[in-house]
Amino acid sequence: MSQSTLSGSIEQMRRWLAEPGNNPLRAAGVVIDRGLKYAGRKLGGARPFDLGGERFTHLIHPFILDNERTVEIPLALRLVERRPGARILEVGNVLAAYRRFEHTVVDKYEKATGVINADIVDYRPERPFDLILCLSTLEHVGWDETPRDDAKLGVALGAMSRMLAPGGELLVTMPLGYNGNLDRLLEADALPFTERRFLRRISTDNRWVEATWPEVRGAKFGTPYGCANALVVGRVRAPEAGRGVGA
Repeated sequence: MSQSTLSGSIEQMRRWLAEPGNNPLRAAGVVIDRGLKYAGRKLGGARPFDLGGERFTHLIHPFILDNERTVEIPLALRLVERRPGARILEVGNVLAAYRRFEHTVVDKYEKATGVINADIVDYRPERPFDLILCLSTLEHVGWDETPRDDAKLGVALGAMSRMLAPGGELLVTMPLGYNGNLDRLLEADALPFTERRFLRRISTDNRWVEATWPEVRGAKFGTPYGCANALVVGRVRAPEAGRGVGA
């Protein structure tokens, strides 16, 4: 286990113990259960998954034994690896727990070193970005805020798209069945993605496969498996310099 993973694990446990009803004895049981599960997954080896004609590998990590990060992280890191030296923005502080690389992080609520606490719809960068990543964050925008604002998700997506440099790319993942407004927008194909694809979870050991919209329509968050049971993977690609949309 890397030093960053270990320090992240300690911080996660500290936060968990601070929650009502949790205690050191219960924590010991959780650690043993997760440790055994993690060891079993590592021994079995990471399985591949496909999306859009590309092959990826599920990430086996002690933080993500039962959630969608197992596929979100590999998708994001593939794009990071393809753009060495790129100017990168992450909306929602997720990737620091899994990979350290030079990038800007905007997160409205999470307090951490180097994180800009700003609402993404109000954020104004000095320069545009070559790559923007947003993993399971936008589903909260407008939905988990008071007052609720169903229009804000689209506003945030538009704001992020305008931050792209020519030839830049935005990757957004969001769970289905959590935000009813998001599900309605997906049904109407009303989000301004230049490409959208879907993944669905198929097993208790957290394996995912590519799916079609009819296969994930109506997916529930938290059932039959914990956390997300289906994801939308949306992309926005900015035109190259000197080329208009459709050129």
